[in-house]
Amino acid sequence: MIVAGFGFRAQARPESLHDALAQACQGRRVTQLATAQDKVATATFATFASAVALPTRAIPPEALCAQTTATSSARVLAERGTGSVAEAAALAAAGPGARLLGTRVFSSDRMASCALALQDHEGQDT
Repeated sequence: MIVAGFGFRAQARPESLHDALAQACQGRRVTQLATAQDKVATATFATFASAVALPTRAIPPEALCAQTTATSSARVLAERGTGSVAEAAALAAAGPGARLLGTRVFSSDRMASCALALQDHEGQDT
């Protein structure tokens, strides 16, 4: 399972999220989307999620804060309690043992960021 996590500014448009996803994916097939709980119902995210037709997870603030991100923005850390909403959302949605496939990438307009997290249960003993 590959989860695409998103962070985005209030001024972002659905095209910003599409651009960030395209840059992050690099040919990988995403199976789920995730973002902060307060952003999931915004018109921008709802329009984007509807267009890509993937399941969406709303990540509560405490789950975002519990993640260790690879990158850190001082502004985001002060506002959200995590270094990267995109990375934290992807990791939280992918679940325990998930790992980032790279650091967050930004849309060309810098209004949205996307990070991918992988949860790979194959080859693990259960």
